[in-house]
Amino acid sequence: MCKKLPIFTIVVVTLGLISLGLGVASAQTTDVYKVNYYANAQASGAPDATVRIDNPGLTGGYLCAMIYVFDAYQEMTECCACAESPNGLRTLSVNKNLTNNPLTGSFAPSGVIKIVSATENNTPCDPTGNVTPTADLRVWATHIQNKVGGAYPITETESSDAPLGATELATLQSDCFFITDVLGSGQGICSCGWGD
Repeated sequence: MCKKLPIFTIVVVTLGLISLGLGVASAQTTDVYKVNYYANAQASGAPDATVRIDNPGLTGGYLCAMIYVFDAYQEMTECCACAESPNGLRTLSVNKNLTNNPLTGSFAPSGVIKIVSATENNTPCDPTGNVTPTADLRVWATHIQNKVGGAYPITETESSDAPLGATELATLQSDCFFITDVLGSGQGICSCGWGD
């Protein structure tokens, strides 16, 4: 009986360590996809919203923020990619950088902003292919709420982490490629704002 207890203890501890390791690996692979919304963009009299992106420097090098903007009808309207240096902060205007050059020429007042944190895949970063998700970017966004009593209330939230599946990643890249390379009109390409 005494010999069985140490073996049982070793098995339990080993399984616990394996489970902990799998949890850490899972957390690292899920910390690559940030999702948030925008509202009242390009609305007359409404203030501009912002998206802020930070590279805390865990990887020790540059990362790419692969940015994909969707309207309320789930259609990609703009995409681009911005290089992020370690400990850098980039600020993007929702009105001037993310919704000002829609593919169709029609401004979308509300929608979703999706950002994939990735290793550098080109100079500049390329959101259309060979995107290798790499954890670390942090993203916040301000939101212009519906007008109340003559003013537009402003809130700010951290972008939500979401699981990034292979199908979603492939769709983001192919839709962006269609916008930027197949149509090639210059419409549908967002810009990187200021900072680094």
